[in-house]
Amino acid sequence: MTARRQWLRPRPGCNSDWSMRRSLSVLLTVGLTALIAPACTMLGPDYETPTTPVETDWLEYEDPRLDSASPTAPEWWKEAFGDPVLDALIQKALADNLTLRSAGLRVLQARQQLAIAIGNQYPQQQDVTGTAETARNNDRTDETYDTGFNVTWEADVWGRFRRQIEAAEASLDASVADYDGILISLIADVAQTYLLIRTTETRLDVARYNVGLQRQSVDITKAKFDAGETSSLDVDQAQTLLYNTIASVSDLEISLQQIKNALAVLLGRPPQDLSGLLGEKQPIPAVTPEVAVGMPQDLIRRRPDIRVAERQLAAQSAQVGFAITDLYPHFGLAGSIGTTAETIRNQDADDLFTDDTFRYSLSAGFRWDILNYGRLRSNVRLQDAFFQQLLEDYRQTVLQAQADVENSIVAFLRSQEQLQAYQSAADAAQRAVDISTLQYKEGLVNFNTVINTLDTLSSQQDTLAATQGTVATNLVDVYLAIGGGWEVRASSDAAELVPEETRDEMRKRIKYWDKTFED
Repeated sequence: MTARRQWLRPRPGCNSDWSMRRSLSVLLTVGLTALIAPACTMLGPDYETPTTPVETDWLEYEDPRLDSASPTAPEWWKEAFGDPVLDALIQKALADNLTLRSAGLRVLQARQQLAIAIGNQYPQQQDVTGTAETARNNDRTDETYDTGFNVTWEADVWGRFRRQIEAAEASLDASVADYDGILISLIADVAQTYLLIRTTETRLDVARYNVGLQRQSVDITKAKFDAGETSSLDVDQAQTLLYNTIASVSDLEISLQQIKNALAVLLGRPPQDLSGLLGEKQPIPAVTPEVAVGMPQDLIRRRPDIRVAERQLAAQSAQVGFAITDLYPHFGLAGSIGTTAETIRNQDADDLFTDDTFRYSLSAGFRWDILNYGRLRSNVRLQDAFFQQLLEDYRQTVLQAQADVENSIVAFLRSQEQLQAYQSAADAAQRAVDISTLQYKEGLVNFNTVINTLDTLSSQQDTLAATQGTVATNLVDVYLAIGGGWEVRASSDAAELVPEETRDEMRKRIKYWDKTFED
């Protein structure tokens, strides 16, 4: 509460020393009360981390490929793929990705909000004033000189400002968890984009291989047609299949460039030639069949989105307490000291700092919005409704996290089995092409058989390559679902989450970042 300031001057005949002592006594009494009360008074509910159902084990816990006993490695991609190119791309993204930088700056903003909340515990107004006034009245000129220092302080009797600090601290934690969520999504996006590049390159090789086979088929049909052994129908069928496969090569080349452009954006750079970063064309990285996922209970500590939801809930709990404090009186202290010199009293500017011109003001008071109780109680209920909504959101987040992990686990395990089946199918399709082509040359089968086997081979080999990529990206989904990777950040300090390049840019704009960013 801001109390009204008054310049108090001793009345004639009063003992100014006694008046000052009495004022100081009142101020001391109120001040001690304001200081003692916060130690035992904290209105509103005290936050407790909510409980929510979590399964004791995964649905596929009996599968030997699933390791529930071991925690996920912080740099899981190194153990999962062992690809130096992928390692370098992830490090580049962590250093330069603009979305991650933005998240780091949101942490920095939350840190400053906490500092502001902490500052609200201390005198809310502290200012130095000074005036010089000249007034002309008939033939007389009056001058007034005034200086002063003013302080007002609302005492934190009911924990009002401590609840604000509690909310700001929880919001800061939530911003760090949000940063972690963006970080692990970035790692997963880079990994999956890189795997899609290698998958598309492999599919291009498959398509070009089938173009070669189909060209041979066209040559065979032309030779038989020229020899009068077949009609032009065989040639037309062979060419139709060939040109469709050639067209698919162009589609894959378009997709490959678009995927590379997406990777460039993740790396914080405009679309450009990434051959220097990607190196030579490589096969799809081999995938370890086992995956360490830990226990379901670990999700609550690991998943950043769960931590965000829980910290937002804690912040809102403090807001409920803050709203309750409005129902109680607000106690405040105010004080001013200064000097006033007036020429009308035979003083001038030289007398401004003498004992005769010294003035002071001390006051204590309270404000109680008793006529607004209906509105204030409605606000308490509003804040509590927000809290309950966030509580349900938190429970939903925990449930959805478990479903995400279960979905990613079953997709990874079953896609491995699909890969084995597609490998067998592709091998059989290759044998069918070899046999049908030989039999066609010898006139034992018609060309429809060859066309069917060539078309099937092209489809099966493409599906096999795509499934190899799917197994790899499904493994990334598992690690993303269990919240793996955020541990690679150096610390949770707001300044450390902002790159040095960005810090320099901010320092050049204003000088007040020096202490915040100092090592």
